[in-house]
Amino acid sequence: MFLGLHRHRHFFESGYDDMPPKGRHHHHGRGKRRDWGDERRTPRGDIKYILLELLAEEPRHGYELIKELEARYGGFWKPSPGSVYPTLQLLEEGGYLTSEQIEGRKVYTITETGRELLSERGDRPNWMDRGNRPEQLIELKEAIAQVGAAVMQVARNNNADKVTRVREILNRVKREIYSILAEEE
Repeated sequence: MFLGLHRHRHFFESGYDDMPPKGRHHHHGRGKRRDWGDERRTPRGDIKYILLELLAEEPRHGYELIKELEARYGGFWKPSPGSVYPTLQLLEEGGYLTSEQIEGRKVYTITETGRELLSERGDRPNWMDRGNRPEQLIELKEAIAQVGAAVMQVARNNNADKVTRVREILNRVKREIYSILAEEE
């Protein structure tokens, strides 16, 4: 356990920092359930390390961190302020970050202790370098938007036969995408 964070022990030893654990549902209001699904999760416990890695590059404020993550993931992942700001606070309380007010914003800087924490992780794969470049993710997002626009044209056409054919094509594509995901790496 890291010194100075005894009361936040679960923070460093818990599961996902910004999403409910796999298989559990997040409740919204009266009995409504939302299953988060794997696509929105960061790897177990990585949000604190992701933030430290970004701050090791240069000091930033919380909004800059969120925007930088969104850019690096091509818009496919944008951590919520509800996961970023509490994590920054806990890292600061633990001595891994310092902060100062600059032009009305709280700017965070990694400390030597924070750098040591990053180095203690060893040769773990870099979360920002998993084979995807931001350009690839942006191109993927554009392709999704183009397919969505074409599907909407078919839907507006209001032809039952064409709607059925397009739905079958989309189901085939979904199966093919899942088979790609299931491939051994």
